[in-house]
Amino acid sequence: MSTPVTVNIPHKLGREEAKRRLEKGFDRVRDDMGIGRVLQFEERWEGERLYFDAATMGQKISGRVDVFEEVVRIEVDLPWFLAAIADKVQGRLKKTGTLLLEKK
Repeated sequence: MSTPVTVNIPHKLGREEAKRRLEKGFDRVRDDMGIGRVLQFEERWEGERLYFDAATMGQKISGRVDVFEEVVRIEVDLPWFLAAIADKVQGRLKKTGTLLLEKK
């Protein structure tokens, strides 16, 4: 059974600019979350939704990022093995996502 982690990040960029920043900065998110050390990682955009899957320590992590006009919603499904760190993951997602969407 998985533990869902959801983060909503408000922004004033509009959908297009928010998506552009996320596309450009997703590598940074992977590095910050330590995902760069996983055995495999896949991502794909379908319209305004990014799907991603990662595998680490024999566990699969999957998630979605939805880009809306005024908010970005990040949902990550953690396997039960990693459920204990759900609060930490949620905090890091919020911090890193907010940095990507800051006005520059």
